[in-house]
Amino acid sequence: MTAVKTYQKVNVEKESLSFGISKMEDVYTKRNGKVDEPHRHNYYTVLIINKAKGQHKIDFNTYKLSDKQIFFVAPGQVHQVLESEKSFGFSMVFSNQFLVENSIRLSFIDSLNLFQNYGQSPPLTPNNEQFKTIAHFANQIYNLFHSDANMKLLSIGAFLKLLLIECNNVCSINPIESDVDTTGDNLIRAFKKGVETHYKKEHSTTFYANALHITPDHLNRTVKARIGKTAKDYIQARIVTEAKRLLYFADLSNKEIAYELGFNEPANFSTFFKKHTQLSPSNFKQNEVKS
Repeated sequence: MTAVKTYQKVNVEKESLSFGISKMEDVYTKRNGKVDEPHRHNYYTVLIINKAKGQHKIDFNTYKLSDKQIFFVAPGQVHQVLESEKSFGFSMVFSNQFLVENSIRLSFIDSLNLFQNYGQSPPLTPNNEQFKTIAHFANQIYNLFHSDANMKLLSIGAFLKLLLIECNNVCSINPIESDVDTTGDNLIRAFKKGVETHYKKEHSTTFYANALHITPDHLNRTVKARIGKTAKDYIQARIVTEAKRLLYFADLSNKEIAYELGFNEPANFSTFFKKHTQLSPSNFKQNEVKS
């Protein structure tokens, strides 16, 4: 249905690997500076950029590449790095399998304010001291990954957790609080899972609140406190992102996409899309094809 390339495995040559880290400058050299096509991964990606120029597109949002940035790309997000010259830093990838096998709870990743599945995914911009700490952890991980150290994956897991905690502490919303109100975290996980399952047919906050046996107001307050947007905003961001992906990658008419995403009338879909993007579906597609 869609032409977008999806990478299923962290390492195509060694399928057993569930973690990988490379220097961005080595990747650039290996590819002779050739730009990759837009693609998605079924695993997490973290770019720790020391020096770069160009653009990074994530789900059709464009961010300028510059020095001392950190990008987080969640599984399923479509992204493309467009370098105007060689970048310096680290590209790190890991799967849920790696987290489980190295004693990192999936709920830990969910509690972070780093991997935004839909909507805006701007880079983190730490200050010099913060970036120095994060880069130190990345260096430790890189050296371990390319060593024969005993229990190196467990060590990498420990440094990865430290790196992510330091990154999360840079964020102004939702700092990690150990063992505090895990009920809220569980609710957010259940809500996100519900949205992922039903967003093509169910667009209302009330539906998801009822499924979780809470009031829409309670759901909105909890989601807003945890991820900085209301439940309605989250649901609509998911629909808009999927609409953009289908418009760009799938050979479907606007009418077919409207019905695919649960709109009774194509006109309702067009109105919804234009409200959230300031472009009609047709104009969005034309603009993206040109860019």
